[in-house]
Amino acid sequence: MRLLLVTAVALIDADGRILLAQRPEGKSLAGLWEFPGGKVEAGETPEAALIRELREELGIETKESCLAPLTFASHSYGDFHLLMPLFVCRRWQGIATPREGQTLAWVRAQDLRNYPMPPADIPLIPILRDWL
Repeated sequence: MRLLLVTAVALIDADGRILLAQRPEGKSLAGLWEFPGGKVEAGETPEAALIRELREELGIETKESCLAPLTFASHSYGDFHLLMPLFVCRRWQGIATPREGQTLAWVRAQDLRNYPMPPADIPLIPILRDWL
């Protein structure tokens, strides 16, 4: 089974809310909400991939020193196995703006369950809720 390494981040604003992005139509798992991030390319670290993805997807800039590893997801999707480190970030420059057709929502930790997520993301919710 193929292993897919994806990196994700819980961006946390000054009010303690977490940014979620809704997968746009035409993508797999369209309509589901997820933490921003994406595939780690060959030769990239998860942190470098996350910095690149945040720039491309949301138009914001952050540094590796602002990314704190929190936990990870490990989930089998049948034809591949997803391994996804989840970082927490409270410091970035710019305003998160959807650049790839996605919808964004700033959500309180206790409300994360109200947003349908991919199976790999669901076990991350109680960890974030306890951490915040």
